[in-house]
Amino acid sequence: MSEPKKLYIKTYGCQMNVYDSERMAEALGGKGYVETKSPDDADMILLNTCHIREKAAEKVYSELGRFKGLKAGKPDLKIGVAGCVAQAEGEEIMRRQPMVDLVVGPQSYHRLPEMEAKVREGEKALDTDFPEEDKFEKLKNRPKAKRGPSAFLTVQEGCDKFCAFCVVPYTRGAEVSRPADRILREAQDLVERGVREITLLGQNVNAYHGAGANGDLTLAQLIWELDKVDGLERIRFTTSHPNDMMDDLIEAHGTCSKLMPYLHLPVQAGSDKILKRMNRSHTAESYLRLVERIREARPDIVMSGDFIVGFPEETEEDFQATLDLVEQVKYGYAYSFKYSTRPGTPAAERAQVPAAEADERLQRLQSMITRHQREIQDSMVGRELSVLFEKPGRFDDQMVGKSEYLHSVHVTGSKANIGDIARVKIVSSGTNSLAGEVIR
Repeated sequence: MSEPKKLYIKTYGCQMNVYDSERMAEALGGKGYVETKSPDDADMILLNTCHIREKAAEKVYSELGRFKGLKAGKPDLKIGVAGCVAQAEGEEIMRRQPMVDLVVGPQSYHRLPEMEAKVREGEKALDTDFPEEDKFEKLKNRPKAKRGPSAFLTVQEGCDKFCAFCVVPYTRGAEVSRPADRILREAQDLVERGVREITLLGQNVNAYHGAGANGDLTLAQLIWELDKVDGLERIRFTTSHPNDMMDDLIEAHGTCSKLMPYLHLPVQAGSDKILKRMNRSHTAESYLRLVERIREARPDIVMSGDFIVGFPEETEEDFQATLDLVEQVKYGYAYSFKYSTRPGTPAAERAQVPAAEADERLQRLQSMITRHQREIQDSMVGRELSVLFEKPGRFDDQMVGKSEYLHSVHVTGSKANIGDIARVKIVSSGTNSLAGEVIR
């Protein structure tokens, strides 16, 4: 019996890419591949790329350059580029790096087995189409291997918002929602394999409108259907757009016990002028009123957000408006970045903020965000939290899990197992985590 071929996947970017990488591994598992943690012993290397960060394409080319020696010493090694950079760059990747054997966009990875067969015959394989067939259905017969207690599940892809800074509508396509029955079937399959918490994924996940038995379901209605799945204990979702935060979803945060009290709701800026230039279609005031309504429904909810600093034409007054908004909301988590151009997006053609000014503003914003994060984390000390244990800690007899608020929690001396959910009394707060004692 021949040795299995080894597959190395390096994943960049968002949780959706993590989910996609799992599906790519499953697709190639049917071709006899098993995953390896090292590119050195791989028979195929796949880079699952993200186009959100600055100079994303150049970083991919740089990474590919590091594999040249590996390819030279192992001519049968196959190298592929997947994801959003693959979609954006297409054939240019093979032109600049001829050693690349296949390029596949995020909507076509279900075709990987056919592409792999092609490259094994010595041909190049390129697929950056937006095919009509459902890639999720093509890969529905996933192996029944045991899973960890938490998993991602994509329910919606693409974006129709066309924010002025973003390439997602061009790399992931228009908004598409998966039918509810297929999501529920996949969720049940995950639970049967040991999953207790599922995070629903989408570029605009709260715009979900998948087909149900009696018409399209909203995200809230889908969550209530998932609430009925025995063995599924926790539900989360990301990433949301303020314009799609509907009344029933706000209500679900206050009434659905399985929906965790954590919400990622990016605002990007606090200046109405900048929000308009970003094509965000909401104002700072409408966002703040939305946060108020969410907190009325679930007073203990922890909010997280995204911010872009130094967007074209941003003045100090505009930036101060962002600081004012952050001070009002007090995020438990937040992701903040200095604006960087994306070729082909409207904002790339506008007057740019000097880099030094953008750097200085980013430092001020991150300082405020860090202060709020620490205050909220410290407020957990003395409380009893529900912790889902996910892995052993760095020290003997230590387990690590996450609370309902997404804080990392360390427990020592407990007999808890991976997958257990236990009540934990928090006794201390560290730099990025909490420590506690299991009480029941």
